[in-house]
Amino acid sequence: MQVCTKASQLAPFWGQEIGFVPTMGALHPGHASLIEQAKAQNQIVVVSIFVNPTQFAPNEDYQAYPRTLQADTALCESLGVDVLFTPEPAQIYPFGVLERITLQPPASLLGFEADMRPKHFEGMLQVVLKLFNLVRPKRAYFGQKDAQQLLIIQRMVADLFLDIEIMPCPIVRDDDGLALSSRNVYLNSEERATARKIPQALMCIQKAIQEGERDSAQLIALGLEVLQGLKVHYLSVCDRQLAPLAQIQPNQTLILCAVQVGAVRLLDNLWV
Repeated sequence: MQVCTKASQLAPFWGQEIGFVPTMGALHPGHASLIEQAKAQNQIVVVSIFVNPTQFAPNEDYQAYPRTLQADTALCESLGVDVLFTPEPAQIYPFGVLERITLQPPASLLGFEADMRPKHFEGMLQVVLKLFNLVRPKRAYFGQKDAQQLLIIQRMVADLFLDIEIMPCPIVRDDDGLALSSRNVYLNSEERATARKIPQALMCIQKAIQEGERDSAQLIALGLEVLQGLKVHYLSVCDRQLAPLAQIQPNQTLILCAVQVGAVRLLDNLWV
């Protein structure tokens, strides 16, 4: 495995069939599943690790975000990653973060995380586009857990005519059902037990849908009953353009959930 810290070191790989997995590190089995899918579908697999400062608000955890480069490098090598790209901020933002050109997601795809974390998606889109330009992949792999992020990236690729195939990958869950996330390490044992209510709420909703329930208000009420006592930022039924739905539409529906457990905001969702 080749480790690259500078964009110029990626040049020898351009023109090959590259599968790209962009990450912020603190890799877990969810990331591993993306890498394995990329390995199965491409000649070269590139993984990036870059904790992007422009998608963190001043009150968020940029400095405290888990950084486990040694373990991440070992995992990538064990999975057969060809190139690990670990740039410094000066490589990604050569004019500084205050002098950068910005991208704004369309209004139709805002709300939800955009309301909770202003400027987050602006910073995310910017770094993803920069990484796409540096790596030049044929395919890029993103988990469905961050559903709104995935939809916004898909829109950017289509709107800017980028010759990249975005590959959505299923949510990977721990044994207790909790969706894998780098921020799960912030949960203590009591908070971890409480957080299990999140996948339980979604499973309750899924079971009701399978039994024929189609009314969004009824489904949300079922989920909120399971989440009682937790700080629910949102539990919403919408379509794949994030417009609210009064009734479930098969193969077009997303159920989005964000819940705060202790100091940690946890995202989860159900693709119906």
